[in-house]
Amino acid sequence: MRFSSTRRGARLARRMAEHLLDAWGVPYDSEPHDTLTLVVAELCANAVRHSRVQGRDFELRLTADRGPRTVRVEVTDTVGERVPVLRPPAAEGDGPAESGRGLLLVAGLADDWGWHPRAGGPGKTVWAQYTLRTTGAAGSGGPGAHGAGATTRNPGTRR
Repeated sequence: MRFSSTRRGARLARRMAEHLLDAWGVPYDSEPHDTLTLVVAELCANAVRHSRVQGRDFELRLTADRGPRTVRVEVTDTVGERVPVLRPPAAEGDGPAESGRGLLLVAGLADDWGWHPRAGGPGKTVWAQYTLRTTGAAGSGGPGAHGAGATTRNPGTRR
């Protein structure tokens, strides 16, 4: 799905992801649904905040693998120069930290995450994977497994 690189576009992407997850059998108000929605929201917000180019959209792709019941979230933007970096939060007394925690949340909630250059053009794709730990969720209506491709992992990546 393609969205405008605006706050409104990021909000719409999150809402569409919520609906799709529910349609795949990951019900609203469940822990996996809330976790995946937060991951989508953070990655989309980062694309809008840090990689916005006037007139260029960002893309959201959700895929579900039926085997281990893994949902993969991918957000692609058109800025390749600014790559995601996992930074520790600001220490108390260093002033208010109004941003910088999004990737920490993604790293803490997802089973794995990383980024790779955008295929066929300028930009990058930031991705996160989450394995559903409940029964009866995901895969029933979702697309098949996603190919891995070239991936750059960050030092803080969990497996």
